[in-house]
Amino acid sequence: MREAIILAGGKGTRLNSVICDLPKPMAPVDGRPFLEFILDRLIQFNFNSVILSVGFKADKIISYFGDKYFDMPVKYMIERSPLGTGGAIKNCLNEISVDSAVVLNGDTYSDLNYDEMLDLNAKNRELVIGAIKVKDVNRYGALEVKSGNLIKFIEKGATGPGIINAGCYVINKNEFSNVLSEDNFSFEEDYLKKIIKNREIKVFISQGKFIDIGIPDDYFLAQNYLKGD
Repeated sequence: MREAIILAGGKGTRLNSVICDLPKPMAPVDGRPFLEFILDRLIQFNFNSVILSVGFKADKIISYFGDKYFDMPVKYMIERSPLGTGGAIKNCLNEISVDSAVVLNGDTYSDLNYDEMLDLNAKNRELVIGAIKVKDVNRYGALEVKSGNLIKFIEKGATGPGIINAGCYVINKNEFSNVLSEDNFSFEEDYLKKIIKNREIKVFISQGKFIDIGIPDDYFLAQNYLKGD
């Protein structure tokens, strides 16, 4: 049994001039909503169901996809007020029926191998970050990794080749069991950067395809980058 969570609740402010009133995951890429490319990859890896965490213009996503994408059931968690990435993940983890789930950002696509990421989590029972090797880390910030473990986050501004967080994780259902009332928090800034000090975080590194449509330049790049996928 495989379940995934996709964070699809953001406003996509930087893309407003390009996609108008659409939620960012619905931005058209090669004539299809960007979110379809992410869902197609889940089907390719035999996922049994997906939960979409939706907020801004949630009705546009729900009315388009309904309760099933091909044969894969689709469930929705609606953010009545902004939860941040951490709050949204915490909310969705309460709804999964498996020990851990693959968690994806709704505005990024990568060629990460979910089979191998899930195997790494099953072997170590530790949180896994999916990472990509890129030619220039400047826009994203970078990860310092040693022996497959995350050592530290390197802030944006560094240049040159490196390893970046691809916005993909394998997270245990009970990951936030000790997080009490923090309903609105950033998964990376408020959570990962704190827990890295006293526990292992595994990093799965790939050299495959990666695109983040968060800014217009990369959104336009995605039109050809994902063409035919």
